Amino acid sequence: MTSGLAAGRQGGSVVLGSKGPQSLPRLSERQFAQLERELEKGPLAHGWEDQRWTLARIKTVIGRRFHVSYTVQGVWKLMRRNGWSCQQPARRALERDDGAVEVWKRQVWPQVKAWRRRLEPGWSLRTRPGSR
Repeated sequence: MTSGLAAGRQGGSVVLGSKGPQSLPRLSERQFAQLERELEKGPLAHGWEDQRWTLARIKTVIGRRFHVSYTVQGVWKLMRRNGWSCQQPARRALERDDGAVEVWKRQVWPQVKAWRRRLEPGWSLRTRPGSR
């Protein structure tokens, strides 16, 4: 019998391949479809006053509806695994001013983007080199 280290050397990169997720999902596909229907109802239907879904709120809905406990990080992984992403509003805000957005993109963003640290090394203090 060979040791794990020797087997790793013999197997090469095959040994380093993924063995899949560390644990099985706690929600079935059917339950996740139910969760999506609950999320479509909006936060107001679940007792929150504003229309923002946060990971903590989704965690609470999962706990209430399915009696399954997730961490906030676990909810993020669950949602990502099922094709959800953050900050994707279903529609644009009524207050949005497309003209102001374009002006900001053309005038302000280039100035913000241009301000970066220099690539060459600099001084950590704002004093001249050699001064004490």
